[in-house]
Amino acid sequence: MASVQIRSVVKTFGSIEVLHGVDIEIPDQSFTVLVGPSGCGKSTLLRMIAGLEEITAGEIAIGGEVVNRMPPKQRDIAMVFQNYALYPHMTVFDNMGFSLQLAKVDADAITQKVKAAAAILNLDEYLMRYPRQLSGGQRQRVAMGRAIVRDPRVFLFDEPLSNLDAKLRVQMRTEIRELHQRLNSTSVYVTHDQIEAMTMADQIVVMREGHIEQAGAPLQLYDDPDNIFVATFIGSPAMNMLNGTIVGEGNGAYFESHHGARFAFRNGTGAAPAGPALCGIRPEHFALTDAGVENGITMDVVVVEPTGAEILVIGRNGEQEFQAVFRERHDFRPGQQITLQPRLDKILLFDDQSGQRIR
Repeated sequence: MASVQIRSVVKTFGSIEVLHGVDIEIPDQSFTVLVGPSGCGKSTLLRMIAGLEEITAGEIAIGGEVVNRMPPKQRDIAMVFQNYALYPHMTVFDNMGFSLQLAKVDADAITQKVKAAAAILNLDEYLMRYPRQLSGGQRQRVAMGRAIVRDPRVFLFDEPLSNLDAKLRVQMRTEIRELHQRLNSTSVYVTHDQIEAMTMADQIVVMREGHIEQAGAPLQLYDDPDNIFVATFIGSPAMNMLNGTIVGEGNGAYFESHHGARFAFRNGTGAAPAGPALCGIRPEHFALTDAGVENGITMDVVVVEPTGAEILVIGRNGEQEFQAVFRERHDFRPGQQITLQPRLDKILLFDDQSGQRIR
């Protein structure tokens, strides 16, 4: 296996620059997920690693070797596509072994590699079937098997689960992660689904409009986001953002929201500068409390979404929308007024203009 270094990479299509000096370090044997909204440049970056897109500027190195001018077949990578990209006239066995046939690998070695990959992916009984005779999940396993038999230095996944139903996606997430751990491979995985990113990654790279917003371990990004975009993109349901003002300075400073709630700072955040700011509170960091309590936020319940393990409550205070999650059973009703109290040690502050974290 090998590490991947992406250094000051720029990509332009004509006069339009879609990647703006991207720098990412992907350690050997890590599972790195590139995540972001549609159009942020994550799939373009993946295709540049694979050699399917030219690099306008900067360098990409695999295993310490710069591959800018190296054709895809020499990079020793394997890519799993969103649409499976299987040959419909070939059996599962032939699809999985086709790249080895092109490389003129011995027939016995091909059989051995294909059967070994099929055993890992539970495809043994499907080797003589055609893609049209398989389910979506089985086709995706075949696509992964085709990558495994090549024993590449790096696996690349381009939104491989987006065509599957919700239950199968959860199952396949587990299987891909288990496969990564078994093979000790270096994997780069692209998705727009931040739940996939959180559950699968060793390292998440959050992208927006061709820039890297933040990179780090999943819980690091969840608990310690650098800016509003990362704070609201990572986590479902999303972090609540309250408009307001930081009042005072030093240990006596506090945040006052536009609807009148006041939050005293903890953990040294009293050094934050006075002025307009946003206060971030995750939905699970609210507790139900009595009306009129200090630091309480009054909310008119709009929608109640029970999921079984949790209850999501969506409501409003004036024009401000809030989301709160409770693991306890509560009989909330639309139109009911409740009071929420945030955990003061969990609130985050963001600059009103730049959106950057106030630390």
